Amino acid sequence: MTRMPRSYDRDLGAEARAAVPGASAELAQLVEGAAGSSPYLRALIEAEADWLIEAADDPGTAVAACIDGLAELAPDRLKAGLRQAKRRVALMTALADLAGAWPLERVTGSLTELGGRACDAVLKSEIATLIRRKKLPGMTGDDVATAGGLFVLAMGKMGAHELNYSSDIDLICLFDETRFDPDDFYEARQGMVRATRNMCSLLSERTADGYVFRTDLRLRPDPAVTPVCMAAEAAERYYESLGRTWERAAYIKARPAAGDIAAGERFLKTLTPFVWRRHLDFAAIQDAHDMRLRIRETKGTGGALTIPGHDMKLGRGGIREIEFFTQTRQLIAGGRDAGLRQRETVAGLAALAEKGWIPPEVADQLSDHYRAHREVEHRIQMVNDAQTHKVPQSEEGIARIACLMDMEPAELLGKIADRLGEVHALTEDFFAPDQTPNNAERPVDFDAGILARWPTYPALRSQRAQQIFDRLRPELLARLGRTSKPEEALIALDGFLSGLPAGVQLFSLFEANTQLIDLLVDIVGTSPALAGHLSRNAGVFDAVIGGDFFSDWPGVDALQAELSRLLRRETDYETQLDTARRWTKEWHFRIGVHHLRGLADAETAGGQYADLASAVIAAICPLVVRQFALRHGDPPGRGAAVLGMGSLGAGRLNAMSDLDLIVIYDPLEADASDGKRPLATRTYYARMTQALITAITAQMSQGRLYEVDMRLRPSGNQGPVATSWSSFQNYQKDEAWVWEHLALTRARVIAGVEGLATDIEGFRQQVLSSPRDRAQVLQQVAEMRAKIAGAKSPDGIWDAKIGAGRMQDIELVAQTGALLAGSDARDVRSGLQAAVACGWMGDADAARLTECYDLCWSVQTSARLLSGQTLTLAGMGEGGAAFLCRSTGYETPDALGAALETAYGDAAAVIAGLLPQEDEP
Repeated sequence: MTRMPRSYDRDLGAEARAAVPGASAELAQLVEGAAGSSPYLRALIEAEADWLIEAADDPGTAVAACIDGLAELAPDRLKAGLRQAKRRVALMTALADLAGAWPLERVTGSLTELGGRACDAVLKSEIATLIRRKKLPGMTGDDVATAGGLFVLAMGKMGAHELNYSSDIDLICLFDETRFDPDDFYEARQGMVRATRNMCSLLSERTADGYVFRTDLRLRPDPAVTPVCMAAEAAERYYESLGRTWERAAYIKARPAAGDIAAGERFLKTLTPFVWRRHLDFAAIQDAHDMRLRIRETKGTGGALTIPGHDMKLGRGGIREIEFFTQTRQLIAGGRDAGLRQRETVAGLAALAEKGWIPPEVADQLSDHYRAHREVEHRIQMVNDAQTHKVPQSEEGIARIACLMDMEPAELLGKIADRLGEVHALTEDFFAPDQTPNNAERPVDFDAGILARWPTYPALRSQRAQQIFDRLRPELLARLGRTSKPEEALIALDGFLSGLPAGVQLFSLFEANTQLIDLLVDIVGTSPALAGHLSRNAGVFDAVIGGDFFSDWPGVDALQAELSRLLRRETDYETQLDTARRWTKEWHFRIGVHHLRGLADAETAGGQYADLASAVIAAICPLVVRQFALRHGDPPGRGAAVLGMGSLGAGRLNAMSDLDLIVIYDPLEADASDGKRPLATRTYYARMTQALITAITAQMSQGRLYEVDMRLRPSGNQGPVATSWSSFQNYQKDEAWVWEHLALTRARVIAGVEGLATDIEGFRQQVLSSPRDRAQVLQQVAEMRAKIAGAKSPDGIWDAKIGAGRMQDIELVAQTGALLAGSDARDVRSGLQAAVACGWMGDADAARLTECYDLCWSVQTSARLLSGQTLTLAGMGEGGAAFLCRSTGYETPDALGAALETAYGDAAAVIAGLLPQEDEP
């Protein structure tokens, strides 16, 4: 022990010191200082003098022995034994605290542990009594260990291991109703209510030995009309339908502390979606601010800062300000990042700093102030064991607190004032920022008719959404006014707002992160397709402020690992599929924004879209297999693999690409599966494939993942949706057309069992390297090209995909080059180089086709980001035209159009010279 408090009343301190004869000089000095300033501590010292001398050599062990001994108390000793333990733990903890031997966390942790063990001991004693009296139907002595399913949730400071010396303990008592027969429910609930009331009464009753803890059960659902102990299922229904933001905040610190701990943990897990919203929840800021204002109004803690009489908990710059600041930010982002779900305030601040939600220096400052505030609060409560958080108003009262903190009164008041002021400065702007826009609204004469209809949109019909939007509107219009075409941007924004189903969360997000307004204006003024997607999936904005939105692309392996981790956290199949959809939309949005803003070119974006799709399929497949196996058994034989074809196989997609897939399975010798409902092998894999397609394409609450096309499988739409490994080999060797071997040049295994995947790739290379009759191949390619041209004509100059000399045409030539050369390369550039290597094409022709293809790809990828329809110059708007030019490197749309005409013609001429000419198309 290193720090000795001074004694306000030396005479009283000396009397207490005399009560512990034989104490060491250090302990005697500590006792004198504590007792001379605190009547409460003086009484504890005198009552426990003999024990104190024995325990002082090892305070930690002595406190632990007191707490551990609670479980051994006999029923007739419970009331007195608990009070003795409270005296001893409070005394030793206070002395270790005053001496500076224990940090704040150990002080509050010891008091909290005492509270939890005391609840547990009393509760189980009450349950045992009820069981003996046959008041809990179906229960036996074996059920006492789990309190018959009754569990106590510690809330507030007790939940966070932050109890102070004179805290109430905030509890919610629930019981697991599934442990009782439904016919016995009401009798069981009556017993649980009795046990809860008796527990609270025993803990809070004042006797000659004092009390243990005052208990408060008012945090339970709707306390005015509900019993003190509720069924867990009823509480869950309440939170799902009626739970409020303050209750979500309260559950940040909730912890099972007594009774059936496992049941308590299960209950908290069911509340995870209620407490931790899946999207960033900036609307919680306003809720928290409103709560702060209500507290100030009802408790009278607003107004100027005056230290005597100031409430260290609820007053300006006090403990609650730090807690609200921490918990609100936890509510905002904790649904997306489980690492932020910390019960303790200081740990919560550290997590927020680590994740980039607050600056590290702010976390350090608030943590330091929080510990100092709690120390002052503890000293205030030490004086008379009073449940108060207010600094004394009298000189004597302030002097006592100063003595316990080994300070002069003036020094103490000065430090408290400085800390309160700093806390207020650090937290107030977060809750109530200056609403004046940073930029004055540009004087633009916006269409009044458009502005007038905004309040009629679904997103703005609630009063709360309208209030937030009214604060946001000046900044929003100011930024619209600075665009090159304000009226055009206004119309695009109007379309976005009209499609929003709700607005509170999104508008709160913009209000807290005004930089997102620029991004919104950029998107709605450039890409109607992306803006429409945003209006239906506004939650993807979460990703922008999630911390790594502008980081380097992680690659397909890292993406798959990240999604797989997220999916493992969920146990429900549909929830897993929705999680995959939400995650995919966020990454899809990221790619689009990077491309839109010039952070990625068209080629890079195409590779990233393909990486994303590959990662999603690879992560989803195991889910589908496991879910299907629950009913029909494990996949017979070696299992299956998914082959990506077309653009997916080549590793290059655009924002609206569908996925060409083939499923290949190897049953080995198995005829059927072995499960609850076994299926013949062929039926098993056909249905499992259909389940996979459904998992990818089904429209769920988070939308769909991708459209899927399986027409490239053997026999096309006429064949089974899944192909056996032997059939696939036989078909490719003996029956496949040249076009099917051309398709094989871009095939790539993206999911499935490793051994089969290796075999498929080896077989692919074997097929492609087989000798071929060049003339026959070229003749069939020419015929195929003519059929494609006859089936569909290009839809204008901006259709870079369909038509002679355009993307599809050049891809066909590249695939032909790979096939003739026996190359296993999948991308267009490599296929064209293979055509040169085998002597079918010259270097100059390959270079020209590559150049043309790159331009076509850039136009096609940009067009699909702008719109799902074929582009027209009039329809793309100025923002879209500027993006298209920027993406392709041309100054104007006219210059780009001329370049496309030239490229199409050049490529078509090169291709025509490579293939035999048909007399008729």
